[in-house]
Amino acid sequence: MLHHPKIIGELNGSYIKIFKACGEFVWHSHEREDEFFLVVKGTLHIKLREKEIILDAGEFFIVPKGIEHFPYAPKEAHVLLFEPKEVINTGNTPCAKTVENPERILYD
Repeated sequence: MLHHPKIIGELNGSYIKIFKACGEFVWHSHEREDEFFLVVKGTLHIKLREKEIILDAGEFFIVPKGIEHFPYAPKEAHVLLFEPKEVINTGNTPCAKTVENPERILYD
C-alpha cells in the first residue's frame, strides 16, 4: 500500500500532489472540496457508491465534494492530484493512512 501524497507545487490556492497507488485505500469523502485525479501511469479505480470509474494513463476524474469514494489500484499506478490546501487525504475518515502534512518534493 503506497497512497502517500507528496506536494510538488501550488496553483491558485491548491496543491499539486503526486502519489503512487497500489492496493486499496479507504472509503471517504471531502465535505467542502472537489478532488481531481489524473493517472500518469497504470490504472486507477475509483469506486463510488453507485458506480466504478476506471482510469488509465492520461485520463482524469473529478470527485465532487461530499461524494464518498474508494480509490484502489490492482497494480502500481502513478497519480497527479489537484486539491485545495486544506484537504486531508482520508477526508472524513481519519485512520492509519491519514497524511496530515504531506512531504514536499521538488518544491520549496
